[in-house]
Amino acid sequence: MIHKTAIIDAKAKISNTVEIGPYTIIGPNVEIADNTIIQSHVNITGYTLIGKNNKIYSFASIGGDPQDMKYKGEKTKLSIGNNNTIREYVTINPGTVQGGGITKVGNNNLIMISAHIAHDCIIGNNIVIANSAAIAGHAEINDYVIIGGNCGVQQFTRIGKMAMIGGMTGVSRDVIPYGLSTGNRNYLNGVNLVGLRRGKVSNKEIIGLTEAYNEIFKTENLNENLNNLNGKFKENNLVKEVIEFINKDKKRPICTPLLR
Repeated sequence: MIHKTAIIDAKAKISNTVEIGPYTIIGPNVEIADNTIIQSHVNITGYTLIGKNNKIYSFASIGGDPQDMKYKGEKTKLSIGNNNTIREYVTINPGTVQGGGITKVGNNNLIMISAHIAHDCIIGNNIVIANSAAIAGHAEINDYVIIGGNCGVQQFTRIGKMAMIGGMTGVSRDVIPYGLSTGNRNYLNGVNLVGLRRGKVSNKEIIGLTEAYNEIFKTENLNENLNNLNGKFKENNLVKEVIEFINKDKKRPICTPLLR
């Protein structure tokens, strides 16, 4: 059902099972798949593709121009997957030519009130982004991450799978998979044990990850610490993911514990 006050461009491709509320505006290059619900006063524009079974709440702004001074009106895209909940006043921008031309949001995410996802971000699946968190351009957020309220994630930052970021944290360094990170400028505060247990990860794997964490971060020399592991945890898939994450981009700073 489409409310009579909604303004939908004739060129937009909207499934006939989509619900659109009063005073919502949808631009000509928007595509919206089956059973998505869009409440009142939502603005969806740009080259934006929205999948199935999403719910977008009032006053969200989806697909508006990137907040990047290099952007000159190029044809760039925003892709949103299935089963996402996008709450009131959320803003999500498309990509830029310099950043690959697309912003991606996966499936089954909860994006809470007033959160912002900037240009060229890659947002995975089953992620929670709490109220007023701001994700700057080119950031990469992997599956099952939780980002607390009022967090700021710096541009180009990577946050690994199932990491948890405490509220009001300033994330300027990459956070390893399964890490727990807090602080005005983020530091590691251990392993996300609660998330691992909720994810039904075995105690054996959790113990191995915790032991590896202590070895990897026992000094400030990460390369030396990684080399000293000598395959000790080669049977632990969680540890493999952490090592691969650290080695993937040597130019990026890695969030570490506060060493005493």
